[in-house]
Amino acid sequence: MPEQLTVDLILDDPFAQDLLHTTFVVLDLETTGGSPHDADGITEVGAVKVRGGEELGRFATLVNPGQPIPPFITVLTGITTAMVTPAPKIEAVLPGLLEFLRDAVVVAHNAPYDVGFLKAACARHGYTWPNPRVLDTAALARRVLIRDEVPNRKLGTLAAYLRTEHQPNHRAFDDALATVDVLHALIGRLGSFKVRTLGDAIEFTKAVTPTQRAKRGLADGLPHAPGVYIFRAADDRPLYVGTSGDIATRVRTYFTAAEKRARMSEMIHIANRVEAVVCAHALEAQVRELRLIAAHAPPYNRRSKFPERAWWVRLTDEPFPRLSVVREPGGGRTSLGPFSGRQAAQAAVDACHEALPLRQCTAKLSPRKPSATCALAELGRCPAPCELRVDPGEYGELAADPFATSVTGDPAPVVDRLMARLKVLADAQRFEEAAALRGRLAAFLRAVIRMQRLSAVTRIGELVGARRDAKGGWEIAIVRHGRLAAAITAPVGTHPRISLETARLTAETVRPAVAGPVPCATAEETERILDWLERPETRLVEVSADWASPIGGAARLKPLLARLDAASTTRIVNESP
Repeated sequence: MPEQLTVDLILDDPFAQDLLHTTFVVLDLETTGGSPHDADGITEVGAVKVRGGEELGRFATLVNPGQPIPPFITVLTGITTAMVTPAPKIEAVLPGLLEFLRDAVVVAHNAPYDVGFLKAACARHGYTWPNPRVLDTAALARRVLIRDEVPNRKLGTLAAYLRTEHQPNHRAFDDALATVDVLHALIGRLGSFKVRTLGDAIEFTKAVTPTQRAKRGLADGLPHAPGVYIFRAADDRPLYVGTSGDIATRVRTYFTAAEKRARMSEMIHIANRVEAVVCAHALEAQVRELRLIAAHAPPYNRRSKFPERAWWVRLTDEPFPRLSVVREPGGGRTSLGPFSGRQAAQAAVDACHEALPLRQCTAKLSPRKPSATCALAELGRCPAPCELRVDPGEYGELAADPFATSVTGDPAPVVDRLMARLKVLADAQRFEEAAALRGRLAAFLRAVIRMQRLSAVTRIGELVGARRDAKGGWEIAIVRHGRLAAAITAPVGTHPRISLETARLTAETVRPAVAGPVPCATAEETERILDWLERPETRLVEVSADWASPIGGAARLKPLLARLDAASTTRIVNESP
């Protein structure tokens, strides 16, 4: 590999460093034998910096632990209290040691022990632990050497078996030199396991399944760019769709010990290849992920079982309209939605029936001919249009118009009546009924807030937003009727207007919705777009119409919804919206 290409690769992804070009600091500590959290127990530090088999530097010093060294430690290491008394304390050693560790991979035998002492010492004396990548030669030996070769993975056993130049003797620097020899010997054996990079070596030490290790080549060659990745089976079926700001790095995690989900293990076992779709920026990647899941319903995406399902509450187009739970918003006077499930839609309907005298019978009623009376009319809970006690105009003023007002403007006609009913139930200590009513009110209010938020942007023919990216360029999105029509990134040095006009040439044509706020896209897509647009750093470049919500609309009741979701019934009914 050319040297410049190697440098670029290292800068791009540290875990992709070839082991030959990785700088290691091989470290060993001697201690008083206690816990790293008890006191400053380090008595000696030894470290050797190496790269490509060549030694680059050494660091060695005794350390005054501020306490007597136990006799059994002196017998083991030969370090006495008299030897460490004139030595510097650990707080004086840390600055030089941390500088020696800078930008290197820390290697130690039983690394958690040594690293634990250093992290505790840094925390105790106000130094920031640099959190370097760590490679444990003991863990590496457990993976490389089988039990038939060595009875245990002690440093002395490994050094003897591998016939290293240096042998450990429980002194920090000599043990560090022996660990260097063991590290090089183990790296020499990693090639047969197809472990060639730093990331591979670190993951090789962990509990990775054989399938994950066998399939990790699927991540090779993927781009370090934002976008969507698709795991495909041998017959090219999409198995799983995901998104990331760095496709290559994210896909690689599926083949590491960090991935413990059973369904992902099953998916990896079936997967034959990974396809990458590079996107202009994160928003486009999120939208493409949603569209691919909806189009292909990959079996290992949880939300893909029924991605097309949406439910609406519709006010029917009749002389005496009623509420109907339907799959499409059109064909009625006013619609509320979309709901993710029929149960939530029905809860909102029940809330409206509790607050408004909407008829609940399903019979077709004539404004001129009486029909059979239902039980609700006899109980006085319906204005009885079936008996022509009200004409269509009166019925509209009593029931249909307040519903339409609550959905498209101020939801007070429903909310105020339900809040009053909640107080009555609480005062009567009918807490179970109050809790059920609170749930219905929350379902209604949540849907209205969501719909008004979506409607505000879906009525706009074209909206252009832009925000700075991490490299100083501009992420640009063209949104038409709540749907992402085009996305592009204007790199540093290119005028954003030029990139915007380029995106317009290929932007999707989006026709306005006939009914409802989101038929041009899924609600999830429009909400992802709204989240992006509403960030403080996003600038509105162009808007073809006013982007506004109703005065006194549902958004003002977000605090009430939060209380409905989180507080007890007793607190809710005693607070006004």
